[in-house]
Amino acid sequence: MKIITIAILSILAAYITGCSQGDVTKETVAIDNEEVNIEEMTEVEDSNSTNINTTTKSSVEEQFNNTEELEIVELEPQYIINPNHWGVEPIGDANENVLLLTIDDAPNKFSLQMAHTLQSLNVKAIFFVNGHFIDSEEEQEVLKQIYELGFPIGNHTWSHNNLSELSEVEQYEEIVKLNDAIEEITGNRPQFFRAPYGVNTEYSKQLVAEENMVLMNWSYGYDFDKKYMTGESILDIMVNTPLLRNGANLLMHDREWTNDALKEIVIQLQKNGYDMVDPALIKINPHTD
Repeated sequence: MKIITIAILSILAAYITGCSQGDVTKETVAIDNEEVNIEEMTEVEDSNSTNINTTTKSSVEEQFNNTEELEIVELEPQYIINPNHWGVEPIGDANENVLLLTIDDAPNKFSLQMAHTLQSLNVKAIFFVNGHFIDSEEEQEVLKQIYELGFPIGNHTWSHNNLSELSEVEQYEEIVKLNDAIEEITGNRPQFFRAPYGVNTEYSKQLVAEENMVLMNWSYGYDFDKKYMTGESILDIMVNTPLLRNGANLLMHDREWTNDALKEIVIQLQKNGYDMVDPALIKINPHTD
């Protein structure tokens, strides 16, 4: 299947609509090693209009309408979340020396900066969102930017209440209302769910399954503990904790001290021999073949 990049389509659009002055010489654009000719365009007496010789706008459009659609490649799952310990477990011979990075309480104050830090290191993380952090246009724009940087958005409930203290109707609102909002902002529903305080109910588990999300808690996290509310202390415990092991699911939050230490946390973990799992490689329906 032919794959046409958006960049090439943009070039053609510029040739079709953007030539309002001067002569434009004949050009070719290569698509899958096949040249597409953009015929010579010459200026007419009216400087505000152009005439496209031989190849008309409609014929150019026809060429590309007849080209096969963009190919969307789905990655083969290589990991599952093990519900016994909430770590990442390889499927088959996938690399076992991996860690999963997750950021909760997004996108409060530091999430976008954290996303840029992770992008600069070429690693991925799941950003778990609370609805009360996306109830303004500015906050929604921040979430959209995080998503467009390539980070999956997870559901952390609308208002961060303990689900065990809510009715089923209220739990539904906390989870599904947020999925609806995230989908409206990003175009995609969340594929991962983490309950506040790690507390689920039988109903929330059922609802998460119905919403086709992976239920997730964590292996370890410390940045909510007063002992670790500095960049130095959170860095030290995140890379030296006895809970660090293959497949660990690392819980972090949108916090100033975590933001300060994030880059060095990742670098030190990598120096210790770990790769960071791309969440796109996690199986969404772990109990299906």
